[in-house]
Amino acid sequence: MNILDKIVLQKKIEVENSKQLFSVQDLERSEFFGRDTFSLTNNLLKENSSGIIAEFKRKSPSKGIINDRFSSLEIVKQYENAGVSASSVLTDEEFFGGKNQDLISVRNEVAIPLLRKDFMIDEYQFIEAKSIGADVVLLIAAILTPKQVKHFTALAKSLQLEVLLELHDESELDHVYHLVDMVGINNRNLKNFEVDVEQSIRMSEKVGNDFVKVAESGISNIDMLKHFKNNGFQGFLIGENFMRTEDPGLACKQFIETL
Repeated sequence: MNILDKIVLQKKIEVENSKQLFSVQDLERSEFFGRDTFSLTNNLLKENSSGIIAEFKRKSPSKGIINDRFSSLEIVKQYENAGVSASSVLTDEEFFGGKNQDLISVRNEVAIPLLRKDFMIDEYQFIEAKSIGADVVLLIAAILTPKQVKHFTALAKSLQLEVLLELHDESELDHVYHLVDMVGINNRNLKNFEVDVEQSIRMSEKVGNDFVKVAESGISNIDMLKHFKNNGFQGFLIGENFMRTEDPGLACKQFIETL
């Protein structure tokens, strides 16, 4: 059983536990449930946009603890001040050290789109995402069928949530659905967590130009980002490159200033 299989098994247990704690009706009573969401797609397409989606992540299955010294609020506010297009917040606890509260605590304090980064396998999680203040949800093709992608995209849209569909290789191209807002291509293989920074480039032409495209993982310098940009990408999801520093907000600011 690979890491991704283990994560999905654990996620099924967590979702069932959450359903026992909070009903859909409870979630719909959240202060955030009726709010108008921010558009990540629009931010990525703006003239002079940095295109950077900076991630708040404490740990990962492959790297262990990355940075657990700061709160999500501290870091995401610094990311916003640095000029990011959006921030991604990990809410998976078992494998990434995140929690829903990390997103909740940030929501009213920033005016940028927030991507709920988690492993979405159940309708309940989309209602939950809306209730904790997310603007965007991630659909990972490797753990979903094309039919589920269509269904979950429709559900997300009904909740005013944008959809970032994540692909890893050509076998997942049949998951691409015309109503998703963005297609992300992950340079990291979620089954063994190895990184191939050219993966996004190879996949870009296969996806075509009908979607806003996001390069994910392994972006560690300006030249690499520009390489992706020159190959048709408008968004760049960057996590560990900032989080593993002593001052993630400053690292992000200096990166964008150089860009």
